Amino acid sequence: MTAPSDEAAAAAAPAPPSPPVPAPGSAPPRSPAAEPDGDGDTPLPAPPPPPPAGPSQAARPAGPPATLDPAFVTDATVTVQRASVWFGHKVALTELSCSFGPGVTGLLGPNGAGKTTLMRAVVGLLPLNEGTVRVLGHDPHRNRDVQRSLAMVPEDEAVPPALTARQLVRYTAALHRVADREAPDRCLGTVGLLDVADRRVGGFSKGMRQRAKIAAALVAEPRVLVLDEPLNGADPVQRVALIDLFRALGDQGRTVIVSSHVLHEVERLASRQIVVVRGRLAAAGQHHAIRDALADRPRSVLVRTPGARELAARLVGLDVVRGVTVDGQSVVVSSLRAGELAALLPRVAREADARLLDVRPLDDSLESVFRELLR
Repeated sequence: MTAPSDEAAAAAAPAPPSPPVPAPGSAPPRSPAAEPDGDGDTPLPAPPPPPPAGPSQAARPAGPPATLDPAFVTDATVTVQRASVWFGHKVALTELSCSFGPGVTGLLGPNGAGKTTLMRAVVGLLPLNEGTVRVLGHDPHRNRDVQRSLAMVPEDEAVPPALTARQLVRYTAALHRVADREAPDRCLGTVGLLDVADRRVGGFSKGMRQRAKIAAALVAEPRVLVLDEPLNGADPVQRVALIDLFRALGDQGRTVIVSSHVLHEVERLASRQIVVVRGRLAAAGQHHAIRDALADRPRSVLVRTPGARELAARLVGLDVVRGVTVDGQSVVVSSLRAGELAALLPRVAREADARLLDVRPLDDSLESVFRELLR
């Protein structure tokens, strides 16, 4: 895969409203109260084998060269061109153009940014009002052959609670006419649920339900795997294991699209990200390029200490500090050189005799990054 350039890409302005398209069907009812996830502390086994060849890609559009636009890749399996979706007067996507290729790509955005709408359009669940989506050169909304190469793990609770995990994965295998009878158990083992495969999904914790949905998605060996907030509800050990699994699937040559609103998680998952804000493309490229686009803006760090005023008085004299505000035991420090500030802070705190209770960045969430990108 040819790496995109390290530039941020801006998207076009919203399209004028047109006649609405009905929203997709309502989400299935939520599962009953979950029980603790006590079965997820073991590392996950190796992922399933590489996917088989899918539909012919002869008709796949080449798309813009990656060297010209970081929102596009040269070996695209999924191409989105000027996609617009609206529901009545609510605009969900506005002339969004990008592409995805083999490997893992992070789809980032705050809640309500349009990530789920874009993912549903990619797998053919939602028609566009304007624009096109092509997967392996075909329209996923109309072409049944290409749908066999697609799988989506929705964030919504779309799992019948009365089914066991094994029944769920076997049912999905039957729908896709999977001939390999060992595939369901193999996929359950891949996500670490084989030992609880005969328990009802309705009694699972949210993290376990997420893993059951991932197993069901993997059973048909999809070439394009779309995951909507797949790490929600997973315990820390399983988050690490699932991240390793998604990266391994990408290394096999699958196209893996993972949405999230947690920046550090996506940076661990994928070096390339597509950033969506208010239905528009806000930035694209390597994660360090997106951060570099904000390099001339101050970063904020929250410091909690009983000696807040003494610490603030010493910090204001440092070259790396742009501003300091004090509120009780909290000090908010603004700096263009956060790395240097982090190195200096312990020494300055010792000199001020200020015991540090908490030090954390205030702008590590995607919401703060997106606010800067839209200014």
